[in-house]
Amino acid sequence: MTSNASLGELAGVFLKLGTIAFGGPAAHIALMRDEFVVRRKWLSDQYYLDIIGATNLIPGPNSTEVAIHLGLLRAGWRGLIVAGVCFIGPAMVMVMAFAWAYVEYGSTPEVGWLLYGIKPVIIAVVLQALYGLARTATKSVFLAAVGAGVFGLYLLGVNEIALLFGGALFVLAVESTRRVRGGLRSLALAPLAGAPLLAPLAATAATASGYSITTLFLTFLKIGSVLYGSGYVLLAFLRNDFVVRLGWLTDQQLLDAVAVGQVTPGPVFTTATFIGYVLGGVEGAIAATVAIFLPSFLFVALLSPLVPKLRASPLTGPLLDGVNLAAIGLMAGVTVRLGRDALVDVPTVLLALAAAVLLIRYRVNSAWLVLGGGAIGVAYKFVG
Repeated sequence: MTSNASLGELAGVFLKLGTIAFGGPAAHIALMRDEFVVRRKWLSDQYYLDIIGATNLIPGPNSTEVAIHLGLLRAGWRGLIVAGVCFIGPAMVMVMAFAWAYVEYGSTPEVGWLLYGIKPVIIAVVLQALYGLARTATKSVFLAAVGAGVFGLYLLGVNEIALLFGGALFVLAVESTRRVRGGLRSLALAPLAGAPLLAPLAATAATASGYSITTLFLTFLKIGSVLYGSGYVLLAFLRNDFVVRLGWLTDQQLLDAVAVGQVTPGPVFTTATFIGYVLGGVEGAIAATVAIFLPSFLFVALLSPLVPKLRASPLTGPLLDGVNLAAIGLMAGVTVRLGRDALVDVPTVLLALAAAVLLIRYRVNSAWLVLGGGAIGVAYKFVG
């Protein structure tokens, strides 16, 4: 992947992605694959898979970290900042608008019909990405079985973090026959060392109920430093800190915040923006957003130089293969669950099939498909 992209090009493409990236991490990863692997050919499927696998080893919002990583590879540290900020920015602005309406009127705008048309398109985009990534990652029958096992166990309700790391360690145990010489093992774990160093910062946050922007910042910094997993795991962290420990939010306010993070494009971690605005206005929204995403920028900067070494090492190469297949298995499981919510009637099924044909047969840009799906959903509301 050559570092020859202008910052303007990076800003434009990630602003676009941040505006249309509905559907959660699996959808974000699929949209970025279509943009950077398929259309722009900035990197190979294997390298893209390795980035996904490596970011799954560190805390934080994985699809955002993939975006940050791509920016760093393409245009250095300035690209890291531009890609991350531009991917997060549209969601932050939208969530702040929702939060303003929530504070002023006690409710948020209705977006159900927009999502009615977008969700089926997202299913088609994710399935195309899954097919391409699985072909690259499945290098043996054994690895295919690991991915299938993770998929099945996820649908049975097994914890996704246990599946991710369990799958990686299982592949390592089976396929690795010799240990690497040198200090690469400790290098591979270097990004993980940041979480214990950053997390104690939140200890300075008071456990009392009085609002403080410093406490707000440090609490979200802690969450961004140590959180693995889905929006459900984020919900648990947020409830423990802001409802139980600090007493700043009610359960209903927290659920409203998470709901807004789910229905807006971009990373669900922008739930922090909503909470920050409700508690401290624009200043609180900005502080919360910066705090929860800042660790991801630091972790990716530490991780990026290690990805080629992880792939080349006889110790960590199989580990990365295991993470890749486990991630694909989880992505497939998430897609099944998304499909249950997205394909709810005949029109949504037809829309998903049409999107798949346009995407695979005619290679229509996924961005246009997402926008078209949203337009069809809104139109269907008025026609129906």
